[in-house]
Amino acid sequence: MPLLTVADYEAAQRVVYGAMPPTAQYAWPLLARRIGVEVWVKHENHTPTGAFKVRGGLVYMDRLKRERPQVKGVISATRGNHGQSVAFAAARNGVKAVILVPEGNSVEKNAAMRAFGAELIEHGHDFDAAREQAARIAPERGLEMLPSFNMDLVRGVGTYAMELFHAAPDLDTVYAPIGLGSGICGLITARDALGLKTRIVGCVSTNAPAYALSFAAKKTIETNSADTFADGVAVRIPSAEALDIILAGAERIVQVTDREIEEAMRAYYTDTHQLAEGAGAVPLAALMQERDRIKGRKVAVILSGGNIDRPVYARIIAQDQASAPTPDRS
Repeated sequence: MPLLTVADYEAAQRVVYGAMPPTAQYAWPLLARRIGVEVWVKHENHTPTGAFKVRGGLVYMDRLKRERPQVKGVISATRGNHGQSVAFAAARNGVKAVILVPEGNSVEKNAAMRAFGAELIEHGHDFDAAREQAARIAPERGLEMLPSFNMDLVRGVGTYAMELFHAAPDLDTVYAPIGLGSGICGLITARDALGLKTRIVGCVSTNAPAYALSFAAKKTIETNSADTFADGVAVRIPSAEALDIILAGAERIVQVTDREIEEAMRAYYTDTHQLAEGAGAVPLAALMQERDRIKGRKVAVILSGGNIDRPVYARIIAQDQASAPTPDRS
């Protein structure tokens, strides 16, 4: 029996589509020419928060409001996209949201979370330190700790996978980023609910390899740091629940360097004119790395979000321009 059924996902879709429409998936010809295979892009950068996480927040908050209406506030930790999801969904349901972020977090993601109505607290040097502080604060302030991984979150974000698989049911392989794991677990559980044979490949940064190490060891392996600019995949401590689903349903995990991620961000801009944040470009970076292995197959990549500070994005795009030859205008 699959962990989630088609009926589970249809119920989640009713909640999600009350707040946003389905996002698009396109087969971009310039990406196909660049890589040598048919490449579909699932555009989760087109949600109300600019990332796929909003789907999970909506489904989680819907259950909370129905089953525990006495809860007046939630608290969670994030590098940005999960926090925007929580803030967006909490505001729609009249629930207070307190969000912990690490010090030095994305200025623009912080601003977006506040704009959606969240109280923001900066603490610690990375996501996991912020998460530990959120758990400490929760009972003191009478708030419910909203996890970064939970099956309601999986059921919500997996609605993007249902959209993709209905649009392109004959996909051979889908590449997905792994942060704490809800996105890839949504893909796996949606694929299994539909009875498809599509291969799922997880993608992480070489500077944040906790899930790759855990996948290889078949048990959770924590790392001392997750030092990548792709903050959506900067996780040191895997979720054991997520890892179990990934071990059962993913074919492999690919690691990519920050330089490869930047190259993929430039490719997105050049070939599709889409803005991708670091984590959102990780799957394309992995596909570009594996272009020979994947030759002749029909594949998809998840562009999980487009939330990146302008100075960072400008630097990455400018690097490509600086290295390009000056065109001959004679």
